[in-house]
Amino acid sequence: MYCPFCSDSETKVIDSRLVAEGNQVRRRRECQSCGERFTTFETADLVLPRVIKNNGNRQPFDEDKLRNGLTRALQKRPVSVEVIESTLNRIKHQLRATGEREIGTRAVGELVMEALHELDEVAYVRFASVYRSFQDVNEFREEIDKMGSAKKRTEQENAKQNKDAELKTD
Repeated sequence: MYCPFCSDSETKVIDSRLVAEGNQVRRRRECQSCGERFTTFETADLVLPRVIKNNGNRQPFDEDKLRNGLTRALQKRPVSVEVIESTLNRIKHQLRATGEREIGTRAVGELVMEALHELDEVAYVRFASVYRSFQDVNEFREEIDKMGSAKKRTEQENAKQNKDAELKTD
């Protein structure tokens, strides 16, 4: 690390701390030549995959597009900005974890739909209506029916697990 005061390359790390929820390292440094102290911040430069559009075009992942899509779906819903940012970070982490250099828009859309389904059902239906290009009310109804039956299955599975747990403790 070059000293910002004298441009010498010999600096010494005095202190290191994790900041930004562990996503960044703050380092306090001292120049060996001029003695001046300064602070640097380090973050991992993790590359997100390129996105393959439906028409075959490839473009860099655009975090703003993802944020806008989530925000638009969650507009006027009781979901905080912090939760939206957390969801955005979780989706980006899932994209990085694929290890792929390129990923289709369909895969990105499915990750967003999965996250919205857990977060807010109304936002999920809003996003799904645009993402899947619903043409009429029946398509909305079918998607809502699917959500209801999935929710019912989950409740039944949870009840069975609770009953099994009670039997094991007796």
